[in-house]
Amino acid sequence: MIKSTLVHATISFVKKQLENAEGGHDWFHIERVYKLALRIAENEANIDVLVVQLAALLHDIADSKFYNGDETIGPQLAREFLTEQQLPENQLEHVIAIIENSSFKGGNVTQTFFSKELAIVQDADRLDAIGAIGIARTFNYGGFKNRPLYDPTIPPNLQLSKEEYKSSTAPTLNHFYEKLLRLKELMHTQTARELAAQRHQFMEQFLSRFYAEWEGEA
Repeated sequence: MIKSTLVHATISFVKKQLENAEGGHDWFHIERVYKLALRIAENEANIDVLVVQLAALLHDIADSKFYNGDETIGPQLAREFLTEQQLPENQLEHVIAIIENSSFKGGNVTQTFFSKELAIVQDADRLDAIGAIGIARTFNYGGFKNRPLYDPTIPPNLQLSKEEYKSSTAPTLNHFYEKLLRLKELMHTQTARELAAQRHQFMEQFLSRFYAEWEGEA
């Protein structure tokens, strides 16, 4: 199977898998991450572009937050699909490793696997979590979980364990401090750092305006 055919088949598979997904984790999220990953990869040397493409497309086919915290479903679905497509074993294992290690998980988890391809996919996924799109996704998910917008009596917790992060029911605005505003400093590639700086600034402007309006000052 030639690469373009494999990528096309993967896109079809992912669209089918996510046809009823929550709006912030649907096919369009995947498509944005895919495009960002390719943009970043253009500026990086010695990259297996096919691994980047497949990992970007498959990284969120079964996000654990929608499967009672089970982190094994996504990698297993990806493995079954790629095995059927007869992807070479070394590339298959690389894609699975990226899927297993790409998510934020609270930011207080030690990552044991690393590759340039993981760095690219992770950067692309994190970029889609910040800026205007990130703000929209955050409040969309907060509404999906019926969380309050903001509660001044519940401060953000920057020391959340992986388990606490996954089970949190905190107000949506806390997520900016517990994750989104931390992502700029976690980018691996120069391209992502440049994009993240712009998106980070936009979020800071949004928060300033949010607090001013909350207090009736604007």
